[in-house]
Amino acid sequence: MKRVIVPFFIAHQGCPHQCVFCDQRAITGRDGELPQPAELLRTIEAWRSSSGGGAVEVAFYGGTFTALSRRQQETLLQPLQPLLASGRVSAVRLSTRPDAVDAANADFLRAAGVSLVELGVQSMDDAVLAAAGRGHTAAATIAAFATLRAAGLQVGAQLMPGLPGESIAGAIGSFRRVVALKPNLLRIYPAVVLKGTALATLYQQGSYQPLSLDTAVNLCKIMLHDAARAAVPVIRAGLQPTEDLAAGSAVLAGPCHPAFRQLAEGERWYDLLQILAVRFDSGARLVLQVPPARIADVVGQKRRNIIRLDTFSGRTVAVVTADHSLPAGAIRISDSSRSISGDILRDLTYREDF
Repeated sequence: MKRVIVPFFIAHQGCPHQCVFCDQRAITGRDGELPQPAELLRTIEAWRSSSGGGAVEVAFYGGTFTALSRRQQETLLQPLQPLLASGRVSAVRLSTRPDAVDAANADFLRAAGVSLVELGVQSMDDAVLAAAGRGHTAAATIAAFATLRAAGLQVGAQLMPGLPGESIAGAIGSFRRVVALKPNLLRIYPAVVLKGTALATLYQQGSYQPLSLDTAVNLCKIMLHDAARAAVPVIRAGLQPTEDLAAGSAVLAGPCHPAFRQLAEGERWYDLLQILAVRFDSGARLVLQVPPARIADVVGQKRRNIIRLDTFSGRTVAVVTADHSLPAGAIRISDSSRSISGDILRDLTYREDF
């Protein structure tokens, strides 16, 4: 059964720095005032009722939760204690900065029922962090992981490839350093230039160029693939479309796309199709059998993968069918004379120089 997460947005609350890329109101669609206890309880109950009355998770997104005063943290967490005790709330998660974590606060969070803390890592390159105005180093991330784990908390990480001064190889290097820390989950947000930010000024001055959509997609396909091979779930890739983002009123430049994750996943499957299709004769008419949940990724947006495979390899996909017996990463390709099977994790490997 899919988990139901009740989100509360506290954009900018507790943040000690203004990072060059940040406009959390545009990203979250909320102004970020701290919710009051009555609002917390009312909202949680509404979500429980609409989802069948079962247990829900509570998440505090945005802001720097552990940089709030202890009294503010208690105001947000204390109303949840009876719900946690009764099982109506199954877990609590929140996000913060790596340099806003210490042992005392980690222990407090654990005692208050928090199970997972997401860290705004963004990069593991100190020069990139400095250029972004983050105010912390990669060492703070490593220390925060250790502190949170010592308190018995799960740890997530948020990465932002494409920040000023970061190369493609550097972004992949940061990603791999974070994966080596064995996070419980990852979010990948390629840097987007939001209007009114310091990054927008740099872009307008010509001193910053964001990743193109194609470059960001190809970068993230590698990250998604390597994360899957390391068994680290990526729960989001690309910004979640808010009303402002969807309308384009907040975005000045950069790789913002409402289906960014699907684009990146589609590129992984296209790369696997290329590897497997060349085993068939040129001009072959292929039948693809794939797990039902992967049909859209295999076909690609607007049948992009099917069209490209025909155009560039000379092999035509005649039909794509769902096969419930296939594991999530498997595919079977057949023509009139033979059939071969492939697996995206086993048969596909990426280098950095795409």
